[in-house]
Amino acid sequence: MTAARLSRAACQARPPAPVRLLHLGLGNFFRAHQAWYTDRVPDAEAWGYAAFAGRDTGLVPDLTVQEGLYTLVTRARDGDRFEVIASLSRAHAAGHHDAWLGYFRSPDLALVTTTITEAGYLLDADGNLDTDRPEIQADLEVLRRDPDGPVRTAAGRLVAGIGARRRADAGPLALVPCDNVPGNGPRTARMVRDLAELVDGELAAWLTEFVTVVTTVVDRITPRTTLNDAQVVEDATGFDDRCPVVTEPFHEWVLGGAFPAGRPRWQDVGATFTDDVTPFERRKLWLLNGAHSLLAYAGSIRGHTTVAAAAADETCRGWLEEWWAVASVHLAQSDDGVAAYRAAVLERLGNTRINDQLERIAADGSQKLPIRILPVLRAERAAHRVPLGATRVLAAWICHLRGLGAAVHDARAAEVVPLAQGPLSQAATRVLGWLEPSFGADADVTAAVIDQSEQLAVLGRR
Repeated sequence: MTAARLSRAACQARPPAPVRLLHLGLGNFFRAHQAWYTDRVPDAEAWGYAAFAGRDTGLVPDLTVQEGLYTLVTRARDGDRFEVIASLSRAHAAGHHDAWLGYFRSPDLALVTTTITEAGYLLDADGNLDTDRPEIQADLEVLRRDPDGPVRTAAGRLVAGIGARRRADAGPLALVPCDNVPGNGPRTARMVRDLAELVDGELAAWLTEFVTVVTTVVDRITPRTTLNDAQVVEDATGFDDRCPVVTEPFHEWVLGGAFPAGRPRWQDVGATFTDDVTPFERRKLWLLNGAHSLLAYAGSIRGHTTVAAAAADETCRGWLEEWWAVASVHLAQSDDGVAAYRAAVLERLGNTRINDQLERIAADGSQKLPIRILPVLRAERAAHRVPLGATRVLAAWICHLRGLGAAVHDARAAEVVPLAQGPLSQAATRVLGWLEPSFGADADVTAAVIDQSEQLAVLGRR
């Protein structure tokens, strides 16, 4: 018997809510996190999402046929839970620029969430928009010539939308970045403001008055969907769902900032609102994301392909505990609180049913390591210590760039891969100097990284 295609009528889902939320980056994490939270709020019937792909994929046509519905599979150790998520009212391809601007022109729009990944901010080493990048130059030229013209970058799309909102006199709104980067609010504000100032000084002034930027911490492990996941959904629910998402039971959303046009009642379904997200941010970036990076590079060198397999490896576990011991010293939480968080992370990493691939996590290390590892290394060097738990992550990344373990998929691969070639001692010095000049010139740090790289290289040749 052929399964029925998932639709609102078939599964008796509520009608699409009016679009008051906009999202850039229509991927699995958004659908497992922001859309899931919004689906569960008590005022869900008033808050619908329109979401745009960051780049064109086959996902949008399938979601459109399914009226924005998809199945979220929460994969715990003891079994799966299936939910149909109905908060996505419309899905759009990346190129639907007129529709993008149309939402910004509506006074109903209250906020815009984004998941553009670390690489999407396009900031330079000083934290400013990298205006030398050709894609930024191209967007700037378009916006100066035609403010409604098609643009490609996240900065360009947000500035174009904000400009359309200003011309429509549609009122204030909030930008809510949801990427795993420290200070994602200030980063977003700088990215948007820098481009707006180059386009139109009056637009930049309007943005300062009418657009707020919220800083967030987000957390929910969400691996890539496989063909088997769709079959699991069909077997369990009887529906043919071409867009299922698999995630873990754990979820966290911490937000700090103002929402001048309102927001859903996310606090009623577990979101935390605070004046200072920094303690939550550091705990998550260092203990969870730092652990992910360590396992992605060192674990794949040891022959593992999934997070759970690497976390079960006694050697990798030892390296993990070594990293956590170093990072935990610099967290603001109590010892008991940090210990409980580490135990929870270990439980999550060991969930064999999630099947999170190390190659996925290994991507874009050039963007991730500076925020996950380097702050701890700086603090340790300021205390005149050489933290082997931190230097090992860098050593594993250098080996990764040299062809060991997971394949390299990095936004800056053209820069960093050549630096890692040749004699190891020279390669390590170059890569460390690229990450931060002081580390490349630090004899103690480079010696530790070289020694650990040599040890990892031996493992990779076995």
